[in-house]
Parts: sequence; C-alpha cells; structure tokens
Amino acid sequence: MCGMTGAESTQASVPETDPVRPTREDPVAAAGSELIGGPVGRLALLGTSWWTPVRIVALVAIGMFALGLVQKAPCYNGAWFFGASSQYTKACYSDIPHLYQGRGFAEGLVPYFDKLPGDMDYLEYPVLTGVFMEVAAWLTPGSGSIQDQEQWYWMVNAGMLMACAAVIAVCVGRTHARRPWDGLLVALAPAFALTATINWDLLAVALTAAAMLMWSRGRSLAFGVLLGLATAAKLYPVFLLGPLLVLCWRAGRWREFGRAFGGAAVAWLVVNLPVMLFAFEGWSKFYRFSQERGVDFGSFWLILAQNSSSPLSTDTVNFLATLLMLLSCVGIAALALTAPRRPRFAQLAFLIVAAFILTNKVYSPQYVLWLVPLAALARPRWRDFLVWQACEVAYFLGIWMYLAYTTSGDAHKGLPTDGYHWAIGVHLLGTLYLCAVVVRDILMPERDVVRRAGDDDPSGGVLDGAEDVFVLGTAARPRRHAAHFAGPQVEWGAGAVASPGGGSL
Repeated sequence: MCGMTGAESTQASVPETDPVRPTREDPVAAAGSELIGGPVGRLALLGTSWWTPVRIVALVAIGMFALGLVQKAPCYNGAWFFGASSQYTKACYSDIPHLYQGRGFAEGLVPYFDKLPGDMDYLEYPVLTGVFMEVAAWLTPGSGSIQDQEQWYWMVNAGMLMACAAVIAVCVGRTHARRPWDGLLVALAPAFALTATINWDLLAVALTAAAMLMWSRGRSLAFGVLLGLATAAKLYPVFLLGPLLVLCWRAGRWREFGRAFGGAAVAWLVVNLPVMLFAFEGWSKFYRFSQERGVDFGSFWLILAQNSSSPLSTDTVNFLATLLMLLSCVGIAALALTAPRRPRFAQLAFLIVAAFILTNKVYSPQYVLWLVPLAALARPRWRDFLVWQACEVAYFLGIWMYLAYTTSGDAHKGLPTDGYHWAIGVHLLGTLYLCAVVVRDILMPERDVVRRAGDDDPSGGVLDGAEDVFVLGTAARPRRHAAHFAGPQVEWGAGAVASPGGGSL
C-alpha cells in the first residue's frame, strides 16, 4: 500500500479537444463507412448543422428499433395467440402481450396489492418496472377482444421502450464528450434491436445510461438518484456502486461517493417504501422469486444440470452462484487497486455486470441489453464489439430454436438439447472474450482506444485526471507497455508528452 502523486497518477498529458472520428482510427468503422461515401475527411464540417453526431445516433437507434418491431410482426398477427411453438420457430417471442392478461392488467388488478389467480400470486417484477407496466395498461384501450387488447398493450409498451432506446443512445453518445460516434455501437447493435421488446429491461438500462452520463459530468447526486431509480426497476444497476467505491477509494473521492450512495438509497426507498409498507407480500415477490427460481435458460448451471444424474439443489446453486459473484467482485477490486493506471469507470462497470451475467443461474436473451451501453463505453472498438454481438445473436436464435424443439412434440422442430448447450457456450465465450480485452486494456492502458486518443477517464467525472491516494502492489511500480506495440504510447503526468512515433518525450 502506498500513496501516489505526480506523474504516475495525473491526467493524460496531451488532452485533445477535437471529436474522435472512428472512421480514421477504426478499420471496421472505416470499411463500413464506404456504404455512405467513405471515411470522414479532415475538412469535414461536423456539428455545424442540425445533423450533429448525437442526433444522428438517436435517429439510427430509432430506425434500428423499428426494424426490431418489424422482426416481431409474424407474432403480432398470430404466433403470440395461435400455436405454442410458432412464436419460437419465427424467433419473435415477447413476454409483453402474454403478461397483459397473465399478470392481471386486463382485469384492472393493482400490481403488488391484488393477488393474482394461478401459479404466480403477485407480480414478480421490481416496483418501478411494475409502474411502467401499469402505465402502459392505462394507455391500452379496454374495448375489443383480449387479442386486440394484448396487441395494443404491446404497441403501447413498444412506443415507451422506443423512447428508452433513444435515451440510451443519446446518453452513450454524450458520456464521452469527444467520442459521440461511439453511440452508434449501441444504435446499430443487432442484439439490441432483436431483444428490445422481449421484456421491460430497457427502462432500467435507460436510467443506468443516464446515471453514467451524470457521473461523467461530475453530478454525483444526480447519478445516485438515477441509479437508485434504475435499481428500483431492475437489480443489476446496484452493482455499479461496487466499482465506483473502489475507484473513489483509490482516488480519495469519498465525498462524491457518499453523495452518490445517499442519492441512490433515497431514490430507491422513495419508490419502494410505500409498496413495502402497505403490500409487503406483493413487494417481496420479486426477491423471493429470484431466490426460489431454479436453474434456468442460458446459464452454465443449466448445462451442468442437464448433464448430471443428480443435479444440484436450488439452494446449493444459489450459494455457489453468490460465492462466484463475490469472488468476481474481489478480483475486480484487486484489479482496480493494482492496475498500473486507475481503470476507467466504464471498464469496471462492464466487468461487474458481465460477472453477474456469467455467474447467474439464468440468462434471458434480453439481458444482453444490460451490457450493450457499458460495452460501448468500455471497449469502443467495432471488431471486438461485433464479435461479441455475433455470439449474442447466435444465442438469441439458439434459445428460440430450443424452445421450438421442446414444444413441437414428436415433430422435434428446432434445436435439440446438445445444440442448445453449444449456443449457451457461444454466449459465454463471447462475453468472456470482451471481458478479456477490457482487462487487457486496464493492464496495458496504451491499448485502450479511449486513452490512446489522449483522454484519461471521460466517463469518470471527478475521477478524470484525479491523483491516486491508495494503491496496492504493481500500481506503485513503473508502468509497462505492451510488447511489440507499434502505436502511440500514452503517458500521464505533467511532464509527459505523447510522441507520435510510439514513445514519450
């Protein structure tokens, strides 16, 4: 343990002010730009008209979201209502229309307060998501057949979720001030469009993306409030407080972390406390369901269970999954405190959420939405991003083909169990690959495309350029560069100057 000041802990020496142009630094982006005329030139007038990068990103996100709606069209007109397996063979399944009646919205039941008929006695979603679902039900016409109402309910939700998608793309485009075009990674992500209307996850993702934007602007209280609201909509956003704690510990920014934590706690309580006090059984259903739920789709636990003569009990899996997650947290904390340069907040945020996904006992296909904005901020490199997205699209198709196989009776249309296990493996390997390149960027900062451009931590807010006050192990030693790396080497400190030839002067 030691305190660090000076050249090893301050901001990048040659901060740039011009926007980063991916078509000039990313080969995949440059190749893709040939579809619209080629890479941007140095005399291009960017930001001088209404067509700013962030607005373009938002419109592209809305366009891709609309294509995702078209992909669901075969289900909208029949597969959701007729034939158990056709919604799987056409890969257009969505929870939204089914839960309109299945969770009592069609009958006007109040979530958490009114008990539901059937196996699920209360709504199994966090409170803010339940509010979102209820608002959509209020906007759904109550006339016509139940099929008409479910179609309307899906369309109303789709409109509300489209707004969330636009917010996510804009927030990602604005979080790194000099890299607005990184928002296109979110806008054009195929898995994002395919899974956006399966469930209500985009609400929590949008609030989390807005929270990240607020932190990047140094607004720690606003960050905390938005993160607390996101946690009231889905559990995973709360994990971002862990990496933030470790980074603030390393930088000595305890006051800002306290504001963030306090804002998150108060916002979460404001949403949850009224329901907790007056409908505790309904409120706690989400947490009880998460514990009682057995091993399910998409996890490596399912592969183990389906290949074992004596599968582990749910309690044992809960314990082991929690243990693995805790070990992952310890590993990420150790990485943050021993890395040669303090990791960027987005990098650790991606790693902690990815760890939760990899160790969890269930992986629904829409969970990829949690990672897309964080991946765009943590590793804004098109090749790696598209490799991961290809793996997620393969899993998206794999789970529906597996469900088609299990629901088609003797016809066995679709993907058998062994094939589905391969699809799970592809998803796991794709996520691990992206985690590996992010860890490499942390250990060798000159390979980080964000820092190679001269920035330190543009999503870090008060952490951006802050001095270290607490580090462990190798963080106190001279930084090493990647072997045989030909690109520019980035040094931090008042006396360092970036050299275009690959060293520092």
